Formats: sequence, C-alpha cells, structure tokens
Amino acid sequence: MTARRLVVVSAGLRVPSSTRLLADQLAEASAAELDRRGVPVETEPIELRDHGHDIVNHLLAGFPPASLKPALDTVAAADGLIVVTPIFNASYSGLFKAFFDLVGDDALVDRPVLIGATGGTARHSLALEHALRPMFSYLRAVVVPTSVFAAPEDWAGGSAQGTLRGRIDRAARELAAQIARREPTEAADPFRLTTSFDQLLTGD
Repeated sequence: MTARRLVVVSAGLRVPSSTRLLADQLAEASAAELDRRGVPVETEPIELRDHGHDIVNHLLAGFPPASLKPALDTVAAADGLIVVTPIFNASYSGLFKAFFDLVGDDALVDRPVLIGATGGTARHSLALEHALRPMFSYLRAVVVPTSVFAAPEDWAGGSAQGTLRGRIDRAARELAAQIARREPTEAADPFRLTTSFDQLLTGD
C-alpha cells in the first residue's frame, strides 16, 4: 500500500513553542490512528518560522524563493494536513495567513485538514471556528469536525492532559478516517501539458 503523506504546518514563533508541541502531538496521534487502520504514513513537518523572510519575499515579488517552493509543493502533495497557529488578537497569526495566501487556489480541494491553535487564554478558542475553519472551507478543503485549542492551563509537565488529550485523539481519528477513505494524492507534474497540440495549433 502506498504510504500517505501527512504534512504538519506549525506557525509558532518561539523555540520552544507550545504551537509546535500541539502540532507534534496531533501528528503523533494521527499517525498512530492511521497505523491502527493499516495505512502506512510519512509525516512531514513544516515550521513556518524558518520561512518567514521567504514568505514575505514571495508576497512582494510574486514568485517563491527557491528555499520556500519545496514547502509549498509539500503542502500541495499532502494526503492530509494538520495546521496549528498561535492566536493573536482573536485570529490566526499573520505568518500563518501569509503562507496559505501563497498556496495555489486549487491545491487543497477535497484535502482533509485538522485545524489547531494555541493562545494565552481559552477565550481565543473561538478563533478556530470564526477564522480558521472558514478560511479552509473557502479553499475547499475538508475540515474535520473536531478542532483542537490548547491554552496554558491545558499543559502540565510538557504534555497534553485531560480533556485536551481527548480532543487530540478524537480529531486524530476523524483525520485518519478521511485520509484512509481517499486514494493517495498524485503530485502535480509541472511539465504536464494542459492544452493539446491541436488546440495550440488552432488557437483554441
């Protein structure tokens, strides 16, 4: 069976980062659930902090720097996505939004996505439903029902505890189910002709 590609996009700004910690735990739970279903998986993390300057340069110049293009291609070729952002001023971070502004319009169509976020207060959890979910729905992705938010009180001893652990496991099951029921994503061929030679010759 072809291994599925689970891409984990984290927009944490600091090291260490609770955003990255949540992303890693979501990825671990999702990979374990896929393994339980007999679906091999390869997990690929993307840390947006490492691409901050290139994201801005792409926005200004209109084309991706060489070091950023592999990250965009990885997202486009994913069989499933886990995306986690810190919440600032009741919405996703600018870095997170800027990166997904650069993803192709059709790149995430019918792609399973698990959304997560971290913030300094549980009140920010509403941003998952009024900011992240609408954005990925606009991109025509399939956002799993359970979103996962982690506030400072959800962490103890550096790991997810109690109800947070339950949300992580439930979201992982939902994502794994969506990935398992789909055929593996075919990577786009940049040299594939989208117009036939007959159309080119006739000008159609």
